[in-house]
Amino acid sequence: MRRSLSVLTVLAVFTVVPPSLAAQQAALAAGRVVVPRAADTIAVPGARVLLHRVGRSVQGPIDSTVADARGRFRFRFRADTAALYLLSARYGGIEYFSPPVHTNPERPDTAIRLLAYDTSSTTPVAVEARHIVVPRSGAGGARSVLDLIVLRNDGRLARVAPDSAHPSWTVTLPAGAGGMEVGESDLSPDAIVRQGDTVEVLAPLAPGQKQLSLEYAVVPRRGRIEFPVGSGGSPVNLLVEERDVRVSGGTLALADSQVIEGRSFRRWTGQVPAGGAVTLVFVGGAWADAWRVLAGLVG
Repeated sequence: MRRSLSVLTVLAVFTVVPPSLAAQQAALAAGRVVVPRAADTIAVPGARVLLHRVGRSVQGPIDSTVADARGRFRFRFRADTAALYLLSARYGGIEYFSPPVHTNPERPDTAIRLLAYDTSSTTPVAVEARHIVVPRSGAGGARSVLDLIVLRNDGRLARVAPDSAHPSWTVTLPAGAGGMEVGESDLSPDAIVRQGDTVEVLAPLAPGQKQLSLEYAVVPRRGRIEFPVGSGGSPVNLLVEERDVRVSGGTLALADSQVIEGRSFRRWTGQVPAGGAVTLVFVGGAWADAWRVLAGLVG
């Protein structure tokens, strides 16, 4: 599955205009830094606003300014058509970013709302969706699992850790999961740590959606793999390549089959309640053979 992710990454990269076709054009980006409060927003005067360039070979801030008493800012710059431009502002010790700035000089981006947020360690963060891909076993019976978790904060406060000893959000991996890597995510890999079978998110979770991609190896224990879903429950999409497997958990039901790079996966979908788990029981292969031998010995 890592190869699939790499292909998607390469395709995304090559949608950028090649450097040979790049050009520069005058661009204008202007707006306000604001914080949502109740049913309105308030300005953030004096906020330092950075303009970032994200190119194929060079990334980083290229200009900065300080918002006025009404939170207003303005940038004029030469935009490279082969790059993206973002704005950021720091508020409450957290850096908040804008969506990509429009650089078409005929339609200047002059009404940008750069949103910052007050914080809370208790504002709810839900799992909007969880997508789990379990390919066929490799050496030693391990499955290289891809676990894509979509988090959603529907409030008006950013979720933060209560203190330096606790994370802002956690998820539990299957028991005994092996080495883990953080894939393409909306959160920095430096803000994701693992303690045993628990993955901790240290970064603030601003209102909106955040994607967390994890890759790890799992060897079934007694022919089973269980994916805990945590205290909030979640909708789950599960893709399993092996045919001899029983799936259970919440309302999970077999939906259809998907072909990924020539490999066929069956897909289950449904809602798994709080405290529940997605359970895979492998009924074929070496584990089934071992049970048959054991049954013969005790029979």
